[in-house]
Amino acid sequence: MNIKDNLTQIQQQITNACQLANRAPDEVQLLAVSKTKSAEMVMQAYQAGQRHFGENYVQEAVDKVSQLSHLSDICWHFIGPIQSNKTRLIAENFAWVHSVDRIKIATRLNDQRSGQDTPLNICLQVNISGEQAKSGTTINELNELAAYVNNCEHLTLRGLMAIPQKQAPMSIFNDMHQLFTDLKSQYQTLDTLSMGMTNDMDSAVAAGSTMVRIGTAIFGHRD
Repeated sequence: MNIKDNLTQIQQQITNACQLANRAPDEVQLLAVSKTKSAEMVMQAYQAGQRHFGENYVQEAVDKVSQLSHLSDICWHFIGPIQSNKTRLIAENFAWVHSVDRIKIATRLNDQRSGQDTPLNICLQVNISGEQAKSGTTINELNELAAYVNNCEHLTLRGLMAIPQKQAPMSIFNDMHQLFTDLKSQYQTLDTLSMGMTNDMDSAVAAGSTMVRIGTAIFGHRD
């Protein structure tokens, strides 16, 4: 497997999806999902020019953050479900968190980020497909959560994240973009719609996603 070639291929796919949607390719950022992959594989992607990496499992991620701490411009995003007892490690080791879905978690992240120089960039995860087994705030609770995060001193509200159901209709992606547009009119810091993975990237880009989370197509199947 050649990670550099895979990254080139994905960037081309993003460019093609943007052209179809009449968007500029630089409007969509690639987040390389490196969960279960080694620090060596992350390093290969880094050497190929990739800077933003997404992790789902706290302890595994913290080990990689530590191993690659000499790379000053690498940017770590936490994208997995958040347990209360893991918030301190997340607040101390990541630049972004995509999966904040309740006030309790936002409060803990804010309190535990207080010693850092920069605020933590936050995306609110929305359960847009209404699946019971999936994390995410409901659409009805989104405004309250957004207002709360916006008032947290050590957090910056950056956007929304969603994991639509498999083979989700285009309407689901468009609904997510509408929520994003509505919130963006209220909060100046909002600029990120984290939506789209290996299998649904084209639909997400067509609907206005600004960040796609790609793992398998870069690093191969999960270990």
